[in-house]
Amino acid sequence: MSQLRARRSRYVLTSRARNTSEAGEGGAGGGTCCWKSSGPGRGYGEAAELRPRTPALQNLPGKGLRKGRVWCPWDSNFSHYRLFQLLGIGRWTNPQYRQFITILEAAHRNQSAENKRQLANYNFDFRSWPVDFHWEEPSSRKGSRGGPSRRGVALLRPEPLHRGTADTLLNRVKKLPCQITSYLVAHTLGRRMLYPGSVYLLQKALMPVLLQGQARLVEECNGRRAKLLACDGNEIDTMFVDRRGTAEPQGQKLVICCEGNAGFYEVGCVSTPLEAGYSVLGWNHPGFAGSTGVPFPQNEANAMDVVVQFAIHRLGFQPQDIIIYAWSIGGFTATWAAMSYPDISAVILDASFDDLVPLALKVMPDSWRGLVTRTVRQHLNLNNAEQLCRYQGPVLLIRRTKDEIITTTVPEDVMSNRGNDLLLKLLQHRYPRVMAEEGLRVVRQWLEASSQLEEASIYSRWEVEEDWCLSVLRSYQAEHGPEFPWSVGEDMSADGRRQLALFLAQKHLHNFEATHCTPLPAPNFQMPWHL
Repeated sequence: MSQLRARRSRYVLTSRARNTSEAGEGGAGGGTCCWKSSGPGRGYGEAAELRPRTPALQNLPGKGLRKGRVWCPWDSNFSHYRLFQLLGIGRWTNPQYRQFITILEAAHRNQSAENKRQLANYNFDFRSWPVDFHWEEPSSRKGSRGGPSRRGVALLRPEPLHRGTADTLLNRVKKLPCQITSYLVAHTLGRRMLYPGSVYLLQKALMPVLLQGQARLVEECNGRRAKLLACDGNEIDTMFVDRRGTAEPQGQKLVICCEGNAGFYEVGCVSTPLEAGYSVLGWNHPGFAGSTGVPFPQNEANAMDVVVQFAIHRLGFQPQDIIIYAWSIGGFTATWAAMSYPDISAVILDASFDDLVPLALKVMPDSWRGLVTRTVRQHLNLNNAEQLCRYQGPVLLIRRTKDEIITTTVPEDVMSNRGNDLLLKLLQHRYPRVMAEEGLRVVRQWLEASSQLEEASIYSRWEVEEDWCLSVLRSYQAEHGPEFPWSVGEDMSADGRRQLALFLAQKHLHNFEATHCTPLPAPNFQMPWHL
C-alpha cells in the first residue's frame, strides 16, 4: 500500500520522538512510534502510548509475596511489559514503519525540500515534526533591540481601572483578593469560554474532520506543513499553499489567515482566499491541534509574530505583498500584526469587533460586571480597535447582518453589532474633522440600515458625489501626505462633511447577509479601498 493510501487508511502513524536520537532509539526498539486508530479514542495528533513498566518487586517470585498469594505471569505490569516488547518487535519487522523512521531521522538531520516532501506523506504526532523556522532565525534580529525577547513581543497595555488612585502598599493589599480571583477566572473558565477550540474534548470530536481537511490541503492544493518555534517556546502548526507559479496574478500575493476561537486552518477561513486564487498561509492558535501552548493574548501575539517572520524570511514574500485576513476573534492577531508591521499591504476583518469587554458582559450576569471587566482588562484584553488605529494602510471590514455572536442584543439588531463600533473608532481616528457631529450622526443612520435598499436610500438622500469626495481626499493627500490622522473637513460645510463621511463609511465597510459562522464566498473577498 502506498504512503498516501496509508494516510487515508484506518490507521495513521504517530510518534513522540522529539529529536534524532529519540527517533533512532524508537526505530530500533519500537518505543517512539505506534499505530493509532483514526477513529474516536484520543485527541488530534496524540499517540496512544504503551510505556514499559518494570514489574514491582513485591510481585516477583519470592520477593515479598503475601501469604496465600500466587504470582501470575499475566500480572498487569508484567503483561504491559511483554506487550510493549511484542509491539516493538512488530514495528521493527514492518518495512513501512522502518521506512517512516528512516525518513523522520533524515528530516531531523537535514531539512531539505525532498526530505520534508517525503515526511509530509505521513500522518504522525506533530510533536515529532522537526522545527522548520525559529523566531531568532531572521538575521535582522540577531543582536537587535527592537525584536521580541523570550518574554514576548510588545502589547498595548490597558489603562488602570481606577485612575488617580495612589499606588500605596495598602491599596495593593486591598486589590490582592480581586487580582487573585481575576487570575483564577481567566486561567480556568475564562480562557476556555473565549477559546473553546483549545478544549481537549472538542479537538477529540473534530479530529477526523481535521485530518481530512489537512489531507485535502496537502494532496489537492500541494500544501506544505511547517512547525514554527515562537519566542515563548510554543510550537505553531502552519500550512502554506503557494500559488506564485500559476497564471493568476493574485497568486503573487500572500494572505495570512487568522482563525476564530474554534477555527482551525484545516477547516477554517483559508478556503475563501484559496478559492480566490491567492497564496495562503494558515496557522493554528496556541493550544489548537498541532500547536502547543495556551491561547492568551501574549501567546497569540508571539505566534503571529513568528508567522509573519516566516512569511517574510523563509517564504520570500515582501511585506507589501502580504494581506492579513481575519475572522471573528482572529481580528486581535490581525490588528496586532498590522500595528507591528506597518508595511503590510492590507487588512481584511470579517465578523470582528472593537473590544472584548461588551461581548463578555453580554454572556455573564450583571452582578459579575466588575469581575468580568477586571478579568478581561488584565488577562484577556483583546483591544482590536486600539491596535487597528495604529495601522496606516487600507482596511476593509465585513459586517454580518445576521450575526448572533458579536451583537450585544439580538442578531436582528444590526446597531448592536460591535463591527459598527470598530468602524466608527477607525474613522474617528483617521478623519476626526469629518467624523464630527454631522458626520457621525449620518454614518450611524447608514449603519442602522438592515438592507442594501435602505443603504442606497440614505446614500442618495444626501446626494453623495463620489467624484467630488475623491478629489477632496486626493488633494489633501498630495498636500499633506498620507499619514493619519487627517484634518480634512476642517473648513468644510456640514453638508460636505456628511457626504464625505458616508463615502468613507461605504468604502471601509461591506455588508454580508449571513450569520457569524457562514463561510465567506470567494466573490466577497475583495481588496480594501485606497486612494
